Amino acid sequence: MKRSGIRMVAVTVLLLATADAHNATGASSSSVIGSFQATVVNGGQPPGPAPEGMVWIPGGEFSMGAADPVGKDMNDVGMNATNDSRPIHRVYVDGFWIDKTEVTNGQFAKFVKATGYVTVAERTPKQEDFPDAPPESLVAGSVVFSPPDHPVPLDDYLQWWSYVNGANWRHPFGPKSSIKGEEQYPVVQIAYEDALAYAKWAGKRLPTEAEWEFAARGGLMGKPYAWGDQFRPNGKWMANTNQGHFPDKDTGADGYAGIAPVAQYPPNGYGLYDITGNVWQWTSDWYRPDYYAQLAATGGVARNPKGPDSSFDPAEPGEKKRVHRGGSFLCTEQYCSRYMVGTRGKGEISTGTNHLGFRLVKSTGVPAREGGKE
Repeated sequence: MKRSGIRMVAVTVLLLATADAHNATGASSSSVIGSFQATVVNGGQPPGPAPEGMVWIPGGEFSMGAADPVGKDMNDVGMNATNDSRPIHRVYVDGFWIDKTEVTNGQFAKFVKATGYVTVAERTPKQEDFPDAPPESLVAGSVVFSPPDHPVPLDDYLQWWSYVNGANWRHPFGPKSSIKGEEQYPVVQIAYEDALAYAKWAGKRLPTEAEWEFAARGGLMGKPYAWGDQFRPNGKWMANTNQGHFPDKDTGADGYAGIAPVAQYPPNGYGLYDITGNVWQWTSDWYRPDYYAQLAATGGVARNPKGPDSSFDPAEPGEKKRVHRGGSFLCTEQYCSRYMVGTRGKGEISTGTNHLGFRLVKSTGVPAREGGKE
């Protein structure tokens, strides 16, 4: 999907974004496909003091993916739309550091001040890149959630997404919006190359999809949510999602109607905030709906998988897409089940939205350690 107004028909990328043999001694070598097996966490201590704002993820072997849909989840926009998150398959990842929260507006502002970086959404598209576009459509901007004031059928996502001139990280909803006083909110309207530029400056990188899911699960085995089995354990809100009637009404019953500052909900077992809900998060993997099936077909355990060699989305075969993870403040059982930890999203690499951000990881050369089952 290209970046100017002529590409609104390709907001298809957002449909699913709003609608988971190694050397760790003692780790399981199970290759059972289609069901969750025990998580095997590497033992030992972190390799040193935590970088500021990061936590240590020990790595290990786990079952990656989403369970088959059951009951009310069987619908075309709920779990039934997550076939790309199956089959469940075994994966091993080395240990790594990961940001406790999404990158914030305040952090991104420091990067921009230090480097003078201009995000994709702030750049005016060039005529040579869009030879068939009328000049008046070549304006800088980005995609914004623009809810109607009344219920609409859920088979036409253009009812609630718009390309807005002047929308960017400084003005997430358009030129009249602002992030003043919102330094602790996650930065949004970030295209893939924007996230890479920040990561290079920060001395970090984007997580692979496998690293992201291992961290998101927090040591739990096969749970539907990053915190366990129940969406609201003991009635407690655990993530920023959508309540009310999608897309026209978010009641804010969880404390926020729309985006929230970071770290407003309990962390998962590894101390990560907003690993579910609030904003989607970029990973480094190219998107293919059949990638999990490819891994499963090889048998054994996939070690530190980095995704397929290229992107392919049958809905938009010509567009280059990377995997999104985590869901957002728009996710609801009415339309999007992707606050469930094993599910996946996807996004065209030059497109940001006001519900898409990122968090980063940092590698270490420390070898894997012996672990035990949880």
